[in-house]
Amino acid sequence: MTFTPIKGFDPLAVARRVILREAEALGILAGAVGPGFTEAFELILKCQGRVIVSGMGKSGHIARKVAATLASTGTPAQFVHPAEASHGDLGMITQSDVLLVLSNSGETPELADVVAHSRRFGIPLIGVASRADSTLLREADIAIVLPEAPEACEQGIVPTTSTTMTLALGDALAIALMEHRAFTPDHFRIFHPGGKLGARLLRVHDLMHGEVPLVTETTPMGETLITMSRAGFGVVGVTDAKGHLRGIVTDGDLRRHMDGLLTLTAGHVMTRNPRTIAPDALAVEALALMNEKKITCLIVSADGAQASGILHIHDCLRAGVA
Repeated sequence: MTFTPIKGFDPLAVARRVILREAEALGILAGAVGPGFTEAFELILKCQGRVIVSGMGKSGHIARKVAATLASTGTPAQFVHPAEASHGDLGMITQSDVLLVLSNSGETPELADVVAHSRRFGIPLIGVASRADSTLLREADIAIVLPEAPEACEQGIVPTTSTTMTLALGDALAIALMEHRAFTPDHFRIFHPGGKLGARLLRVHDLMHGEVPLVTETTPMGETLITMSRAGFGVVGVTDAKGHLRGIVTDGDLRRHMDGLLTLTAGHVMTRNPRTIAPDALAVEALALMNEKKITCLIVSADGAQASGILHIHDCLRAGVA
């Protein structure tokens, strides 16, 4: 197939028109969302199984993303392809599940078996379509009607605005459920252990070393240097007789006390009241503190007195925290 290019075509003008048209549609959707959304929210909230999201074509791609967003924010969800459902995957849908079916027209023939299965076994069905009188919304227990808005292409034939609204609606459901359940960054990290996002949500206790190099205030600097070198962190913590953290000896401290160093004790050389970090603090916070203070290590302490671990800047960098 060949195409005849248009002379003087302005792609930026098209880009702005498409973006503004879809943004306008989202504004219309925000004003149109109503009781059906609340009913869908409450139904999913009570679901004992999973949210089964289905759709065909472009709506199928949106359905996959909606299922992924729900699953990653604390709502068990799975995408089921309607064509595969007709060849055995209906067995993935149980009576404890809730069906969320997406179709712009509401007449997608491939969805017929999914809808019929839901009716046969009494599986709650949420339908999302642009026509209130469509087969999907007539059969649905909860019908969510997309407001009328033109597609982004001038011919009005390419699913663009309609899929954008459907995606936003799915995101709104996921976030409403997430916020109602008080879903926290810690919960999010459980479902996102990999990648940059997972790294940024790591806690100090996930990366710290449990064995802290420690000496007492009365330890001669000769022994202190051995402990410091053996640990390999470039620092050593200094405690009092009761084991409370009083200071830290760093490479900088050694340089400042070069004259007669071996005649001194750790208490003479140490920097008092060292910076510490709580074990449940985010690793990204620890990294920010080390960068701010131009240091390479932090002693980990829950109460500022007892050392429970040590974190090196390289531990953060290896984990991708940056």
